[in-house]
Amino acid sequence: MIALDTNILARFYVDDPADPEAEKQRPIAHRLLTETKQVFVPITVVLELEWVLRAFYGFAADDFGRVVHHLLGLANVTVEEWARVTDALALHKDGLDFADALHLLASSGCTEFMSFDDRRFARRAKRLGLTPVVVVPVR
Repeated sequence: MIALDTNILARFYVDDPADPEAEKQRPIAHRLLTETKQVFVPITVVLELEWVLRAFYGFAADDFGRVVHHLLGLANVTVEEWARVTDALALHKDGLDFADALHLLASSGCTEFMSFDDRRFARRAKRLGLTPVVVVPVR
């Protein structure tokens, strides 16, 4: 089994004609994902992929969702904690930041999730009835 980094997945899912390396790397990424018997994608790579696709390539939440659902559907690909990734995608679609959704889901055994400057996250998590409760500590 081989593990893949974010840049391999980004090359597989994004055709970037403005990047001269893409022409060389995209076929390799395609081969790795379609011809390798067993591929592992760490949850941290999925998290970073969301950031790259959103911040660098302008992907919307639905576009990222389609990418991850495709990735999860590949028979030769194992995504670490795929159930949590799927749950985080659902929360992302409901308006939660994908990283925040993963963080909150990973903290399910806790009573509170503290975040200094993320009132938006706290409001959305409360609106969605999520636990643990997101708290923005004040003085």
